[in-house]
Amino acid sequence: MSRLFAVANVLGMVILIFSLSMLLPLAVSLWLGDAAQYAYDGAIAITFAAGLVMWLGTRRYQRELQVRDGFLLVVLVWSVLPAFAALPLLFFIPELSFTDAYFEAMSGLTTTGATVLSGIDTLPSSINLWRTETVWLGGMGLIVLAVAILPLLGVGGRQMLKAETPGPMKDTKLTPRIAETAKGLWLIYVAITVACVGAFKLAGMTWPDAVMHAFSTMGLGGFSSHDASFAYFDSPRIEMVAMAFMLIAGVNFATHFLVWREKRPALYYRDPEAGWFVAITLASCLGLAFYLWRMGVYPDLLDALRYASFNTVSIATTTGFANTDYNVWPIFAPLWMLFLSSFCTSSGSTGGGIKMIRAQILYRQVFREMVKIMHPQAVAQVKLEGAVVPNKIIFAVLAFMFVYIASIVIITLVLTASGLDVVSAFSATVACINNTGPGLSQVGPATTYAVLSDFQTWVCSFTMLLGRLELFTLLVVFTPVFWRK
Repeated sequence: MSRLFAVANVLGMVILIFSLSMLLPLAVSLWLGDAAQYAYDGAIAITFAAGLVMWLGTRRYQRELQVRDGFLLVVLVWSVLPAFAALPLLFFIPELSFTDAYFEAMSGLTTTGATVLSGIDTLPSSINLWRTETVWLGGMGLIVLAVAILPLLGVGGRQMLKAETPGPMKDTKLTPRIAETAKGLWLIYVAITVACVGAFKLAGMTWPDAVMHAFSTMGLGGFSSHDASFAYFDSPRIEMVAMAFMLIAGVNFATHFLVWREKRPALYYRDPEAGWFVAITLASCLGLAFYLWRMGVYPDLLDALRYASFNTVSIATTTGFANTDYNVWPIFAPLWMLFLSSFCTSSGSTGGGIKMIRAQILYRQVFREMVKIMHPQAVAQVKLEGAVVPNKIIFAVLAFMFVYIASIVIITLVLTASGLDVVSAFSATVACINNTGPGLSQVGPATTYAVLSDFQTWVCSFTMLLGRLELFTLLVVFTPVFWRK
């Protein structure tokens, strides 16, 4: 029981810190004089009070977290914070149910970008700013922010970071101290976000739109301040800026950090994922552009290239922006884009899916099995950048893939059994578990997830959380061995 209280103590502090993030939209609301000020007053008061009570009530149990504590804390943080993030929406949009408000907040914090809201253009700027800010905060991870602060309070964060971060970053020490690592990653994240804001403004956006879309772009979350998303701007220049920064955000931020620290851009070439990520994404842009042109969707090849490139980069990076309704394209194109969202982005990026490094390991393992079939006595090894990948890593990736595929199948069947058509159910599952956002059919880019029943909405909320925590971090908490002493 004391272990649970120790976790609750840190969770209370995280909730306290999270309440401060609402000060930005509150300040904007006060500055613009919009009608949303009361929503933030109530949300901040409730969030701050809840965090303070939890922190003070469990203060005497404060201690260094162990590995299992880190996993539990991460699950609780990503499950509880959306409830508080939903408060401004609930207060300002009284007809919004808690189910839909929680879904919207979960979508933001998990950087999914799926929405149940329509009439977004008529919402106050501060409400849309809060929606996109949740994407930005979730992009690098609230846990990484917390480990930069909690050590100052005597609560170590190494286990928290290890539980939350994906792939190779689990065992990568970019700096000797974990707090310095978190601060370094946030420094890079903030710097690139500022550059993105400036680029959007120079491309023709207003300052509010530039800030909000930069938040969504860097978090690869896809929330927009307009129902039509990027079709609202109808600007190839703005779309090119978005594509550039989506690709930047899809690269491992540890690589960005090392390039900045060592002033060696050549380190991007040494990243085992970055080259494949960019190459596959850009090749898909060209291939789908040619396909759409040949199918007569766009009579002009340049138009085909524009729309294919923007939407392919957006979905492949699990962002979810759209500049047209690709739901009406021949089914191969959007299905290929959803397939890309499953693996394209790098580990340590703000993207979702299984990550490029796992896809590479799987590909090399398949090739090794073929070699072993032809040459049973041969010594075949899986290598990445010249280094041998241990078998325990390969087995872990294979287990991850089994759970990933099984999750897609089971959740698709659950949604289908609940009355959703199979295309909508499958695409919603893939879009949510990959934290991509829009799917196809009833949940396509021109519609919202508001068509779902409450049960289906909760299933999709769980799926977003499952994908954001990369399956095992969430599922391990439900196993008996986790709770065994």
